[in-house]
Amino acid sequence: MRQESGRWLVGVAGVCIGVMATGCEMSAPVPPSETPIATNVLERAGRIHASVLTIDTHDDIPLDFATPDADPGMRGDRQVDLPKMEEGGLDAGFFVVYVGQTERTPENYAQAQADALTKFEAIHRMAETQYPERIEIAYTADDFERIVADGKLVAAIGIENGFVIGTDLSLLESYYRLGARYLGLAHNGHNDIADSAGPRDDLGDMPVEHGGVSPFGEEVIAEMNRLGIMVDVSHVSKAAMLDAVRLSRAPVIASHSSTHALTPHPRNLDDEQLLALRDNGGVMQAVALGSFISRGAEARGDAIEGLRVAVGLGSGERADLANLAEPQRKEYDQRMAEIGRQWPEADVATFVDHIDHAVALIGIDHVGISSDFDGGGGISGWRDASETPNVTTELVRRGYTEDEIAKIWGGNLLRVLRAVERVAATPRP
Repeated sequence: MRQESGRWLVGVAGVCIGVMATGCEMSAPVPPSETPIATNVLERAGRIHASVLTIDTHDDIPLDFATPDADPGMRGDRQVDLPKMEEGGLDAGFFVVYVGQTERTPENYAQAQADALTKFEAIHRMAETQYPERIEIAYTADDFERIVADGKLVAAIGIENGFVIGTDLSLLESYYRLGARYLGLAHNGHNDIADSAGPRDDLGDMPVEHGGVSPFGEEVIAEMNRLGIMVDVSHVSKAAMLDAVRLSRAPVIASHSSTHALTPHPRNLDDEQLLALRDNGGVMQAVALGSFISRGAEARGDAIEGLRVAVGLGSGERADLANLAEPQRKEYDQRMAEIGRQWPEADVATFVDHIDHAVALIGIDHVGISSDFDGGGGISGWRDASETPNVTTELVRRGYTEDEIAKIWGGNLLRVLRAVERVAATPRP
């Protein structure tokens, strides 16, 4: 299905393995108990990774995507581009049309819709004008399989934040025709559709506005069912999530959420929500974002940021360690070691812990994978699309079978999409 030449793997603790590990960032030595990854595990993982259809359901893009400043066909600084997808055997990515929440005014609705169209146009430009021989847009579940069989990458489209429709229900059909196959009901901040898991004080949000999904949101979900757009419950409040699975005639997805039981972050799904998702027939796409999968990730990030400022690297800047004077570099190394001991970095093993919990609770048919690359995602061992095989390696190491890995990597998501397509093709009674 894919070329194996030049493939390389990175061990779950971040150790480069194999050949052509260009760009692989070496980490500190791994404790002996964690070092061995049996050759037969690596060989089996490589074979499985090459044979299953791999789908990442959440990859963010900027407004200048598919321009010379953000060229997806060139290997660059972004976590997802075509070379990294090809290197890592990532068959398909949902490129996300994301517009952040702002005050709900006619002018802001118009701007959000304009920004959404800019991103739609960029995804189409990438696939239809710039690199049609390398990547193609999927509009149906069958398209995913056909495009991969043709030897090309798959671009699917998701929308993050229903704010892009404002209060105009007719826009859903326009977005569907442009290729949108899921829509997140809300993002950070309440909107007209649903309450958010992260109310925004700066926008004047109360903790609860609608008590879940609004009456307009009920119309939105019904229209999504009619069209064939997956309902995405990531980022919405618990009440809104439970409303969505009750209201939708088709299975729903959480396009990038992990488990609250392991990491009690408001963006994660608790066990009650996971069971409701299972009963709805949906799928939770576990997300590889440090603060969602590790209790110490936020504290670690704050400590590193403080250290960088203290030694003169500056807040929010890339750490140019080579330019540090010797005393500052020594202090940096010592304090980084202390930070690492106190707050270990989230890694692929931490990520797969969330998959394990969800599989144990709701079953293998209801769990998938997302990265949130270029939107905050990325962990040790899966920092960009080129390191995608490491997730498969960890699944194999834990005893998942090839059939189970195929479901987690894409089969479950395509099952849901096919169910959504069937509902759309069946007139509502």
